[in-house]
Amino acid sequence: MAKFDRIIAILVYEGIPSAHDFLVDAFGFAPGGVQRNPDGVAVHGEVRAGDLLIWLHRVDPEHNLGSPRLQSVASGGLVVHTDDVDAHWAHARQHGARVESEPQDQPYGQREYGARDTEGHRWWFASPLK
Repeated sequence: MAKFDRIIAILVYEGIPSAHDFLVDAFGFAPGGVQRNPDGVAVHGEVRAGDLLIWLHRVDPEHNLGSPRLQSVASGGLVVHTDDVDAHWAHARQHGARVESEPQDQPYGQREYGARDTEGHRWWFASPLK
């Protein structure tokens, strides 16, 4: 069996620059920048959460890549562990995150809350229960 060294999450956005700024400001990810084509159109962005790299991909009808903004349901999401989920929730709310569930202790050993970003991607932030 092959050994895996890392996974890069890819999320599709209509507005890569605004998504990048939101993910940095509201969720506290480290900025990775936005790349533009020669016409100045944003075609790629990146943010980091610890060792996790998240690529922000452009909407691309040719490859059937669309933003969840265009759909009424989400087919997945990301869970990110943080050292203080309650402080993270307060910060995210203050910076415009659409909170779907407040921090709650879960029977599977973590305290978590759910939110959506500016285009409807689902996020859960969690801390292990002591």
